[in-house]
Amino acid sequence: MQEETAQSAIDTFLSAFNASDDRYVTGLLAQALTPDVILWGPLGRSEGIEAVERFVRDIRNHPAGTGTMVRASGVDLPGEWARYRWVFTTPDGGPRLAGTDVVRFRRHQIDQIVVFAGEIEPTS
Repeated sequence: MQEETAQSAIDTFLSAFNASDDRYVTGLLAQALTPDVILWGPLGRSEGIEAVERFVRDIRNHPAGTGTMVRASGVDLPGEWARYRWVFTTPDGGPRLAGTDVVRFRRHQIDQIVVFAGEIEPTS
């Protein structure tokens, strides 16, 4: 898979978090994800674009206000897998969350997303 194609799918996925209206979320996810996508998230495993859409909408409806999700690194693409860092920030300097996603591609779309939220503490 080409890095530009992978980066485009990832950026389209992340743009769903920042859509100007909830009505655009489904279309953006359908462009970036396979219909049977698997999400390994903070609350466990879920399947399908609808499950990812619920996850995105939950983040969009953060109690501190609508935030902004951005890719905070390049895309590291060894074969069909990729990883990238992301940052979510709420308005007015509110809560900020960062993490790393690992995604797998099938036919130029993401078919698995593994979300690692937060930083890993160094060992002592």
